[in-house]
Amino acid sequence: MKTYNEKEIIALLQDPARQKEAFECIVNEYSEQLYWQIRRMVLSHEDANDLLQNTFIKAWTNLEYFRAEAKMSTWLYRIALNECLTFLNKQRATNQLSIDDGDADMVNKLESDTYFNGDETQILFQKALLTLPEKQRIVFNLKYFQEMKYEDMSEILGTSIGALKASYHHAVKKIENFLKEYL
Repeated sequence: MKTYNEKEIIALLQDPARQKEAFECIVNEYSEQLYWQIRRMVLSHEDANDLLQNTFIKAWTNLEYFRAEAKMSTWLYRIALNECLTFLNKQRATNQLSIDDGDADMVNKLESDTYFNGDETQILFQKALLTLPEKQRIVFNLKYFQEMKYEDMSEILGTSIGALKASYHHAVKKIENFLKEYL
């Protein structure tokens, strides 16, 4: 299979003899974009790699629950999002930190990450993202970085399109205000 065709892949997933081959195509198709979505949430390269692997493991072990009514990407984003939220909640609980301290910990991770080679403006932008409430950060990341349509976000997050638009608007305003303070 040269190009990714979701209908063909979903049909192959139904064939036990070709299921692994089909899933390999899914991994190849979605690994990079899922990695970056996860990375924007957890910031650490190592954590993002672990969570990406967990996402694909969960997807593989739960293939029988995939309903072809939704797109494969929607299903995978939902799994990845749940993995990220679980990870971040465990991290906060383990560190017994307030949300502000947790965000400070995330900034420290970002600044010490050897895989992040951003300039000061990029670091400031990432810090601005960390000031957003979790839901606004997720919506902003999906819209701004992934250029995802509100309809697709609505399926993934189970929220109305109007609420997503409002969250995105508020996130943009908060980021703008944060950046105005520091630039």
